[in-house]
Parts: sequence; structure tokens; C-alpha cells
Amino acid sequence: MGNLRSVAQAVAHVAREASSAGNEIAVVVTSDPAMVAAAERVVLPGQGAMPDCMRELRDSGLEAAVREAAATKPLLGVCIGMQMLLDRSEEGHAAGGTPGLGLIGGEVVRFRLDGRLQDDGSRFKVPQMGWNQVVQARRHPLWRDIPDRAWFYFVHSYYARPSDERHSAGETDYGGRFTSALARDNIFATQFHPEKSAAHGLALYRNFLHWNP
Repeated sequence: MGNLRSVAQAVAHVAREASSAGNEIAVVVTSDPAMVAAAERVVLPGQGAMPDCMRELRDSGLEAAVREAAATKPLLGVCIGMQMLLDRSEEGHAAGGTPGLGLIGGEVVRFRLDGRLQDDGSRFKVPQMGWNQVVQARRHPLWRDIPDRAWFYFVHSYYARPSDERHSAGETDYGGRFTSALARDNIFATQFHPEKSAAHGLALYRNFLHWNP
């Protein structure tokens, strides 16, 4: 349920840099819980709809492995991979929306921008699709060599609203300020797509490969 090829290519690109410097890093795309358990660090992407992503995570047998990774090793969530980390999402037909993994307290809510206009007079569109700036809400090793207010690529209709503002590592303005990056202990997650965000996105993946929380 993610753009696995794009993510893998971006991570492999920075892994080759590390390997040329003498640090051998193998990048593996897998749905095998045993391989996730054996990995040194884990990237959890997600794309599409939250209910589908949570269902596939459960049905594939990966949920337990992801929970273990979140407790024991560096974990990077991307897009819906970030949203799944929270308690629940409004997205879904069931009453109360869709339960998440509950690894970071908070909820995922839909943009409510009907009738709102941007500064140039154009309508706010949902989903937000395109480049937007990220304000670094707190210092974090994954922001290394990435300037504050750097531009990243977004595609989403829902956004994270953590219950503890200390877990907000990045914020973006789209009809109002929202959390676009989360951080807690060994977990970091982004609403934007680093793999589609050129040099700054590669820098974030590079930092993740060398992050030892």
C-alpha cells in the first residue's frame, strides 16, 4: 500500500553513498515479518486510504513486526505510514473512523477548507498536492543539513493532530498550520514524501540511515 519502488530507490541511492564510504547497507523491500524483525532499521510507507493500509498491515502479518520495530529500532513512517502511527483516523466508513497503531497519541483529521481562498485568490484544493514548506518545530538529527522552511512534496487529504505538541517535529501551513513531521524517541515520520522531494528528501533518508537514537 505504498510507493515502494520510489522509496526503495531513494533509500538505495543514499545507501550506495554509505557503502562507497565503507558502510555496507542492504535495502530490502519485504512483507516478511521475519525480515522486518531482522532489519537494523525500518521504513514504513503508505499510500492510498488509511483503512486499506491498516487492513493490509494486519492481513500480511506485519503489524506485530512493525510494533516491535517501533519499540526497538529506528522507524521512519512516510505519508499514511505516518498517519498509521496515531490512535485513529477520521478516514473510513466505520463509526469512529479507523483505529491506528496507537504508537503516538493523537488523531488524523481531514482538511476542512471548503470556500476558503488562498492569498492569490485561488481555492484551497483537497487533496493538497504539490510543494510546500516545512517549519522545523524542534531540533532533530533527521533535520541535519536541511534548512528550516525547506520545500517538500505533499499529496494528502488528511493530516496528523498529535495530542502532545512535543511530538510535532515539523509544521506546514495549508489553510492553517498542521503537523507535517512527527518524532518520538526512535520514531520519526513525515506526511510529505521525501522520495519525491529532491535533494532535501534524500538528505532526510541519508540522516535516517545514520541515525542512532
